[in-house]
Amino acid sequence: MDVKTYTKKDISKRVAKNLNKGVSPIHDVVSETFGVMLEMLSEDRNNVRIEVRNFGVLTVKPTKAKPKARNPRTNEEIYVPPHRKTHFKPGKVLKDVLKKPL
Repeated sequence: MDVKTYTKKDISKRVAKNLNKGVSPIHDVVSETFGVMLEMLSEDRNNVRIEVRNFGVLTVKPTKAKPKARNPRTNEEIYVPPHRKTHFKPGKVLKDVLKKPL
């Protein structure tokens, strides 16, 4: 299966093309946008939610500790402390686009 990976630079180029602007100032805006989102998701709160209408919702949720997890390679029992994890829920528009047959 062939996977196409897009980077921030690819996003910047596409936005610059759509707006008929230069890539450099657009790349600064895109980089700053992702930087701010990273800061918001990294805040010292248990529940953080970023909603981008027509795209989806990014959330950070706390997880419980797992006192009896296993390392699959060594079968050794390990303790996994509580931490936070991210979750993405696509919005209605994105879901509808992805549901269309190929």
